[in-house]
Amino acid sequence: MEAHKIEAVLTEDGTLMLRGLPFQAGDAVEVIILSAKTPQQQAAAKHQPSTNLYPLHDTQPYRYDDPTEPVALSDWEVLQ
Repeated sequence: MEAHKIEAVLTEDGTLMLRGLPFQAGDAVEVIILSAKTPQQQAAAKHQPSTNLYPLHDTQPYRYDDPTEPVALSDWEVLQ
């Protein structure tokens, strides 16, 4: 699947015209329409604080008393 990006502006009646597409007549295509951000929206997004940069800040730390202690020894058939 090839992807081609074309920016276009809708007319007043909501019509969208796409010209100069790199496909032949009769080719099947899939159309996905995304709203483009204006330069003002892009600049505003850069200056907005993002989501929490430190999601684990002020949470309780994990504590491992004996991290190398074997677990589930009774489940191993070879040890029985």
